[in-house]
Amino acid sequence: MKRILAMLMAVAMMMTMFVSTASAEAAELTYAEGTVLRMATGYNNKKTGLFFDADVAGEGITLADGKTYMTGDLKPTWVEVENKLGVKFENQYQGNSASKEFDFWKDRLAEVDMISGTAAKLTEYGEAGSIVNIAEYLDQMPNFKAYLEANPIVRLSITGNTDTGAIYFSPYFDGVNDIERMPLMRVDWVQKLLDGEGEFTAEASNKLAAPVYTPYMPTSGKVEVDVVTLDGTATEKVTKDYDAAGNIVEAMNNAGELDGVAAVNMLRTYIDTAYNGYYGTTRSNLFCGQNAAWDVDELVALLRCVVANPQTLNGTDNVEGLFSREDNNNQRRVDMFRFAGVLFGVRGLESRQDYLYVGADGYLYDARQNDDAYMAMAKMNEMVQEGLISQSFVDGSEESTATMLENDLGFMHYDYNQTQTVYNETKLQDGEKYMAVMVPVARWYDGTNEDGVYMRFTESWRSVKTDGWGISVAGVEGNPDKLNAALKLIDYAFSPEGQILMSYGPDAFIKTNDDGSYVTFNFNGIEMPVIADATYAELWEKASGNYTNYARQYLGSTLSFAKSQAFEYQCTHEVGKEGAGYISKAIALGTIKHPELAVTENPWYTSVPTVLPNTKTENETLKSYSSLTEMFSSSKDGANKFVDIIVNGFAQEGFFSAEEAIETVAGTNSGADYLFLKQEAYDRLIEYYNAL
Repeated sequence: MKRILAMLMAVAMMMTMFVSTASAEAAELTYAEGTVLRMATGYNNKKTGLFFDADVAGEGITLADGKTYMTGDLKPTWVEVENKLGVKFENQYQGNSASKEFDFWKDRLAEVDMISGTAAKLTEYGEAGSIVNIAEYLDQMPNFKAYLEANPIVRLSITGNTDTGAIYFSPYFDGVNDIERMPLMRVDWVQKLLDGEGEFTAEASNKLAAPVYTPYMPTSGKVEVDVVTLDGTATEKVTKDYDAAGNIVEAMNNAGELDGVAAVNMLRTYIDTAYNGYYGTTRSNLFCGQNAAWDVDELVALLRCVVANPQTLNGTDNVEGLFSREDNNNQRRVDMFRFAGVLFGVRGLESRQDYLYVGADGYLYDARQNDDAYMAMAKMNEMVQEGLISQSFVDGSEESTATMLENDLGFMHYDYNQTQTVYNETKLQDGEKYMAVMVPVARWYDGTNEDGVYMRFTESWRSVKTDGWGISVAGVEGNPDKLNAALKLIDYAFSPEGQILMSYGPDAFIKTNDDGSYVTFNFNGIEMPVIADATYAELWEKASGNYTNYARQYLGSTLSFAKSQAFEYQCTHEVGKEGAGYISKAIALGTIKHPELAVTENPWYTSVPTVLPNTKTENETLKSYSSLTEMFSSSKDGANKFVDIIVNGFAQEGFFSAEEAIETVAGTNSGADYLFLKQEAYDRLIEYYNAL
């Protein structure tokens, strides 16, 4: 108890992730001791449920808490929840993604009490009367209510009906109000190619492919951008002087046949001239430094240098440029078009809901129906034609970050920092470095200038995730014990104590002082617990340093509710901390902009809510637009037209051009009708917000 009280005092002042509990006078949720909750809940597969499966536990597994768990046993986090709340959990989870899990149970909801689902499906079925409206019980859920009051955009993101204020699912946060995906790069390769006095030399290099990619950035004039100073303490302006240096892509395209050595020296000269010596002999800082200012044209020039110099970089005759985490997995391949959005200034490709974003005029837009999205995919296809994107991505063959890095084959991809930079420990050798680098400069049309603004912006911003847990009406109907126990679970998960448990697991996995209080460290201005030494060692032993795999598969934490990044940060490789630190400083100093978790004065910066409050009738209509969803799927076994265009260009009936693609999406596949219904719901939500 002393330990818990100490922790509660430490987190009482948290402004976002952790909020103090509401008045103790709020009505209690009471239920019989030992009430059973039938849980069809988990995270994406059988390994990441509440209970150990055979692939993880086998014939028994002993964890850092000193206890041995068998197949079918509750994981430590959920043992603790049973003990704290006096409930019993029954496993009904089928081991599916949220969408497929809900589909499995949607006609059998009387057999389960709590169920995983996408926010959209849980809200849709809530409006149809199948999922409990949690909002009706907020006065009995002081912790959850306080969290929503402290985070109004969260309330908007989960409101399913603006007439009633209904909420049909408990939100899941994989961190909140922070950057999510980042560009990652073999910075040691950049340093080999660009740094130093004099010209670059090599005994051998390859010829560059015939140029296909054409400039995105200007070919004349000057562009001024804000950067963080090299020491990370302030901001300053740097100028890209195209009058002095030209555009590097245009220069390479006009140079005739080039080999890798000549290309590197062209890029070196360009950096020196365009930036008037700003980067000195450490030209790699253009891409990898705290004061980085790179753009997509400069990246293409660098990629040309990389793929043409394998002899220098890995001692073979082949190096791949851009790749995805798993080149044969559509769930990961879609990160390539997400990266295209960052490179070419396109909104909606990393939206919190479908492909929607709010324009500067306050209206919703759909990237699938916008010219600029298709332009970006066509530019990515130009890179494919030059061999700057991995052949395994083009073929959809079995390559991954691990093999790309272990074999010194891949240069760069766009992904999560912690899980990918861990390979510095497991796959790379001394002197090799795979690190997050600064978000690129692009032209973004945020409404402040009709010609756009050259700046750094990321749409990859943590908010309410698209999955959550709901309570089945049929499951708890006529049984107030079950209903109250399910509501209590959600409320507990948003208490300070519950949020620690759902992020870290039980106290046995956390480092404590002699008096039983937590050892803490400062994370984003807040004192957060430090994981136990045995936990850290076990994380590497059992999950190769991958925090999320360890937490979900072994502890049972981070399956839903509010996950703090504090645990993950402690498990981040030093190289990962370095790159993320650069980006964090840039965000803090305002040189990287992002969507805001608020209704902003300039609507362009408002984060799209994860769910929009469409009516039951509207949801039925939206369900009939299944072909629209299927064409732009992000599921593992699905297919995505944006990915297809990156690989093949405009080479399919209905998609022979951007104009034809938009017409196909808007008309044949009901995209215009879809957007109309979403706009109707968004208008109601904003009206509801203003009334609040």
